[in-house]
Amino acid sequence: MTIDVLVVEDDPVAADAHALYVGRAPGFRCVGAVHSVGAALRFLERRRAEGDPVALLLLDLYLPDGHGLELVGRLRAAGHGADIIAVTSARDLATVRQAVSVGVVQYLLKPFAAASLRSKLEHYARYRASLARDGEALGQDEVDQAFAELRSADRSTLPKGLTGATLEAVAAVLRQSDVGLAAAAVGTAAGVSRITARRYLEYLVETGRAVREPQYGNVGRPELCYRPR
Repeated sequence: MTIDVLVVEDDPVAADAHALYVGRAPGFRCVGAVHSVGAALRFLERRRAEGDPVALLLLDLYLPDGHGLELVGRLRAAGHGADIIAVTSARDLATVRQAVSVGVVQYLLKPFAAASLRSKLEHYARYRASLARDGEALGQDEVDQAFAELRSADRSTLPKGLTGATLEAVAAVLRQSDVGLAAAAVGTAAGVSRITARRYLEYLVETGRAVREPQYGNVGRPELCYRPR
């Protein structure tokens, strides 16, 4: 069964990109893109009145007429059962905790690669499939498996040769520094070679998690340094 998705994103360019990514994911169909809380409420009400409710929202949290999590509360109060994947630049942990408390099933930080969104959608599809039958759960294992489909990390989106553990170690070194760091310094702190550190740093730059900038010394060519975005 196709999963109908509504994109709720204030930036029209980003909304179009998200809709395109959804359309490329097997089993998913983007049925619309709106740019505000009010427009989302009207769209969902219309679809419900037509007997064809939306199953999933890709929800930005910073909207021009309200916060995305406020929208979730209004949807639940009105009886809408659409699941929510937050797609947002909000990194503060208080917002993450609030998102979990109102039932957001996935949380994807901007900026992200298309493969990251596809991975979230695939996990969500497996979660829905695991709960598709009627009746009661056979036992704790079935419930645990359903939740595991949402929470399990998918490392297949990393380029070949990169691992999640080393990526997080390199990213942690950047986060803990107040200044830009060269690849050699990052490698020393993370316990990897300069060449390996550079590969991970360049991946962080490509995915929008870090920035690369030249640092000029007294002589010779400038050195490339990296810092978290």
